[in-house]
Amino acid sequence: MESISVFDMLKIGVGPSSSHTLGPWRAAGRWIEELKTKEVFNQVVEINVDLYGSLSLTGKGHATDIAVMLGLYGFDPVSFPIEKIDETISFISSEQKIKLNDELEVPFLPKENIKFNRKFLDFHPNGITFRATLQNGKKTSSTFYSIGGGFVVKEERKRAKVKIEKFSHFPFPTEKGVDLLSYCKSEGKSISEIVMENERSLRSDFEINEQLKAIWDVMLDSMYVGCHTEGKLPGGLNVKRRAYEINKNLLGEATYTNALEWIATIRDTEVKFRQILKYVSCFALAVNEVNASLGRVVTAPTNGSAGVIPAVLMYYMVIENHDANFEDIRKFLLVSGEIGSLFKKGATISAAMGGCQAEIGVSSAMAAGALTELMGGSPEQVLMASEIAMEHHLGLTCDPIGGLVQIPCIERNAMGAIKAISACEMALDSDPSQAKVPFDKVIETMWETAKDMNTKYKETSEGGLAVKVSLSDC
Repeated sequence: MESISVFDMLKIGVGPSSSHTLGPWRAAGRWIEELKTKEVFNQVVEINVDLYGSLSLTGKGHATDIAVMLGLYGFDPVSFPIEKIDETISFISSEQKIKLNDELEVPFLPKENIKFNRKFLDFHPNGITFRATLQNGKKTSSTFYSIGGGFVVKEERKRAKVKIEKFSHFPFPTEKGVDLLSYCKSEGKSISEIVMENERSLRSDFEINEQLKAIWDVMLDSMYVGCHTEGKLPGGLNVKRRAYEINKNLLGEATYTNALEWIATIRDTEVKFRQILKYVSCFALAVNEVNASLGRVVTAPTNGSAGVIPAVLMYYMVIENHDANFEDIRKFLLVSGEIGSLFKKGATISAAMGGCQAEIGVSSAMAAGALTELMGGSPEQVLMASEIAMEHHLGLTCDPIGGLVQIPCIERNAMGAIKAISACEMALDSDPSQAKVPFDKVIETMWETAKDMNTKYKETSEGGLAVKVSLSDC
């Protein structure tokens, strides 16, 4: 069984896309490491990058070329100051050179050395090949695949997996939902407790808590920044940021100076049903407006779906339980990460492979299950809520207008969050033993649907809204 940590599913990175931005960024860094391992790094005199398939078709709108350059430069997407992105790219373009790993300068013209190829490689729709010419005239190359959620693999690794089963070091390895329920029953533990035991096999409690706090801090910051930033999003669609005005209309003349005071202010506000819907939508919109602006967010499980989980967790903290604390945050993130890993193992979290059901659908399922545990649901009800959420996202296509993670992506996060809360409530009011659609069956169905879906609806901007609405219409 494959080991997937919560921290594999929830990664801190830079928007707008985990597969098209974070993945290529990471791939570039890994290629630099390969050159160093082969002891040819200092011999490089020229480099070229080829983007294939979905990375090519929607790469410009997803800032794939920018991510590649930042990765080649050796910067870390977790810590690189996002306010320096424009400055760095401007330097590369104007000076016509790039400093590999911030060490070795080589000539580089972005429009010539990064090629967007419409061709699809057989292994995965998101292919990227790095090529280098050495001082002696010899050439070396390496191909990576960005498979969603910031995960990057090489073809030979996946082929090896077919021949040799990879056993997990987790004390409670899971491949399916039934495995997870079996452990919960035999150990008398909740899902979050089982997942915590698995994480303890990799790191200490202190490390787990610190990393989860860092994830929540980024989630909260992205909501706060999104709710307090005016203007339009970059890219040419002229999309107006909406979270700012929604937040302002909800809170009126209330004053506060930071995110924690903002939370307290919302808690003190009288909230009716309509306002609840507005708040949840506002939180989700805020995150993905930050994401669309090359801001820092958490893949959950992808950048395009980064707003669902923080919005639902924020809903719990400011609407459902004003006494919520870090223990609640930890449980929520542990459960959501585990549910996401089951979808990754049994299907995909890549829109280029499965459409938006693999992103918003999975994130909604993750949030629904996590919220259900916090609301007192049993492990069976947790998975029932996740199943309900995914069931009503099956077949959702990925058709971004202009190849930008904006329309319909940003609004879909708000809808995914609302569906997650509804799925939770339905599961809490239901007897899981009477459920007609098992959790594992919906994963199987999602994967079958993904394989049947036409390629034009898989993050290529060649179908759906992407062709019905053009940049000129906006």
